Amino acid sequence: MTILILAGGLLGAAGVALSAYAAHAGGGSVSTAAQFLLFHAPLFVALGLAGNPGRIRGGGAGVLGLGLVLFCGDLLLRHLADTRLFPMAAPAGGVAMIIGWLLIAVSGLTRKSR
Repeated sequence: MTILILAGGLLGAAGVALSAYAAHAGGGSVSTAAQFLLFHAPLFVALGLAGNPGRIRGGGAGVLGLGLVLFCGDLLLRHLADTRLFPMAAPAGGVAMIIGWLLIAVSGLTRKSR
């Protein structure tokens, strides 16, 4: 699915850009957000290259993407704007990422044979 490859490329680009920003402007929160984006970018590319993700794997990618937006968005807003996305956004994003990874793991058990 090209949308997952596109998402992986954008996550990777954002992760590299934020890593550079963190190195020059400081900020542990920015560095953490960059690392999470870079850690997850290859997953989205791999899922896109794998072809039809099915409901569980596709849902896992969606939940994982939502988790990244919440977690990284909250960290970046704290650093850049001295505000929060909403209370408990980062922990909610972290939980969503865990659930997304678990859904992707379960999709390996439910994959149809060819």
